Amino acid sequence: MTTVTAPVENSPIVLHLQPIIDLTDEEFFEFCRINRDLRIERTAKGELLIMSPTGSETGNRNFKLIQQLANWTDADGTGIGFDSSTGFKLPNGTNCSPDAAWVKLERWNALTPEQQKRFAPICPEFVVELRSPSDQLKPLQEKMQEYIDNGTLLGWLIDRKNRQVYIYRPGVAVECLDNPVSLSGNSVLPGFILDLSKIW
Repeated sequence: MTTVTAPVENSPIVLHLQPIIDLTDEEFFEFCRINRDLRIERTAKGELLIMSPTGSETGNRNFKLIQQLANWTDADGTGIGFDSSTGFKLPNGTNCSPDAAWVKLERWNALTPEQQKRFAPICPEFVVELRSPSDQLKPLQEKMQEYIDNGTLLGWLIDRKNRQVYIYRPGVAVECLDNPVSLSGNSVLPGFILDLSKIW
């Protein structure tokens, strides 16, 4: 029987489907398509995470973040950027939607047109998660580590509530910055500087 786990305050609703229902990638994509008003992710265990929409203020700050990343991406030309409505399938089977992401152009172009139209089976080199006032920090930290474990080279968890940024890189301890003015993309996104005055 399909079970639903009641969420802790401000956390997703978790739908446990297995072993009764085991959605294929095609079925999961269609499930998300027909429920397009919901924010849905899938864990490596096959659980569906149903999340509430982002608040307007957080949505605006994410827009400002994506605007800066998009401007750099267009000028740089070596990769392709994505917004928070984009789903990816990570190597461990998780389907997730970072608030912003970037993938090298050669890796993106290696996918088939069909793969590009659905939830691309690729882990972005760069991801950002923007913590909204209603988000719990620990699940976001676990999500960031999962990106790194699956191939992400640089991840930023921006905690607006506490004006902190957690920087994730493979093989390096997580770095926490208190109230930084800007963030540098370093070697992953050379020349990209995120102006956090537009985000805080």
